[in-house]
This record gives sequence, C-alpha cells and structure tokens, in this order.
Amino acid sequence: MRYEDFQFLLFDRQPDGVLLITLNRPEVMNATNDRMHWELTQVWGVVHDDPGVKVAVVTGAGERAFSAGGDLSVVEAMSNSQEATLRVMKEASDIVYNMLACDKPIVSAINGTAVGAGLAVALLADVSVMAEDARLTDGHTRLGVSAGDHAAIVWPLLCGMTKAKYYLMTAEMIDGREAERIGLVTFCAPRAEVLPKALAIAANLARGSQTAIRATKKSLNNWMRLAGPVFDNSLALEMLCFLGPDVKEGLAALREKRAPRFPSAQLPGA
Repeated sequence: MRYEDFQFLLFDRQPDGVLLITLNRPEVMNATNDRMHWELTQVWGVVHDDPGVKVAVVTGAGERAFSAGGDLSVVEAMSNSQEATLRVMKEASDIVYNMLACDKPIVSAINGTAVGAGLAVALLADVSVMAEDARLTDGHTRLGVSAGDHAAIVWPLLCGMTKAKYYLMTAEMIDGREAERIGLVTFCAPRAEVLPKALAIAANLARGSQTAIRATKKSLNNWMRLAGPVFDNSLALEMLCFLGPDVKEGLAALREKRAPRFPSAQLPGA
C-alpha cells in the first residue's frame, strides 16, 4: 500500500524523518470500523519499508479520544458470524505482530480515551505519552469476552502480573497518572503537552544512531515474542467468547447504557 491508499489514517511528515500518523474518525471518537481495523494491520509494513521515515508517532484526531475501540456494529457482526470472527482474529494478530516487526521506533501520543484495538496500538508503541486526565481500559470483560487482542502479550511485562490480572479481569478505567505510576505508559503529561512531548521524543530518537536504536528495539521485543504462544491462545479464547451468549448481553447493555446481566454470572435456578 501507499500512504494515499489509507482512508482513516492521516499522515504528516515532520522534520528529520518523523512521521505523524493520526487515527481519523473523530466523529465517533476514532473507533475502528472494518476498514480502519484492517488499515492498522497494514500501516506498520509501509512505515517499515519507507526509507524516509526514522520514527513514527501515532495519535487520535480531535480532543476526545485516541480511539474508543471497535464499532459496536463490528462486535455484533462477530457475535453472529464465524467468518467475521475469524477475519478480526487474523487482523488483531497482525496488528500486534506487525508492530513488533516494524524496525522503526513507534511513539504513541494518547490524547484521550483509549480502548480496544486503539489501546493495542497505544500500548504496543515503544514509547507512550498519555494525557493525565485521559482514561484507558482493555474493556473486554465488560463486553463479555476475554482479554485477547494484545493484553496477554504486553500488560504483564509493562505493569506486572498482579496489576494486569486486576485491571484486565475488572475492566476498570485507568487515568494517565495511574497508568504512568504502574508502568503501563512511559509518561503522562497535561493534555496540551502530549503531542508536543511525543514529537520531541521522536525527534530525539531520529537524531540517534538508527542501527543501534533499531537493534535495541528488536532485542527488547523478543521478550514479547517469547509470549507469542500466550498471546495466540488468548486471542483464540477471546474469539470463542464472541460466539457465546455473554457477548450479546454485553452488547445490549452497552447500547442501553446499563449494567450487564451476563448469563454466565447467574446462579442455577436464579
């Protein structure tokens, strides 16, 4: 693909080989539809192969969100179609492994809410800068599916197993200050300073030895590659959950803005 082929990602070349990538569906808080989800699998290969790019910075359009996760229409399609589920499963895997394979450093500027596939991109970046008052959540268990699209491969490495288990099982929201405190993101900053700080970090990386920086990234990413079987299993289990009854209740609860009453949480005879 070429940069002009992307529909929902914007590209802005900064000085010194820094490329700013913007998730661009601000009218829906940059939620991922089918096309945008697929584009997030493709962009990292394009960046990898572009000799004019030394560092990529990724952020969300608008002032509300980095990305609010997947469109509910995508979730509904997955709950009713094995074909849709298998397609999303492959794409979710490709986002993770293609980001790990991209030899250029990736910096995320988490300017607002980050959930789902958007959160995967935000946390798999090599350096992450998050707004102090922004909030993130993996969110899967709130929908009635297991954490799978990135969490098992990276959360325990970032914030430790005990914090990872708690936040992934409860789907509790985490603000930027807490995310930095537990190591889930690299830095937090006032919202207005998030993108400038991310771009400054990228510019600094672009001035360094590219061979040394890329080799360091590759070496450190091998910790996540070691967790590849854990991730693959978690992704398969997540997709099985999409084909069960809990996700239909979770989807209905989100649309009706109420607490879910998951079938699996009901006692026999209740």
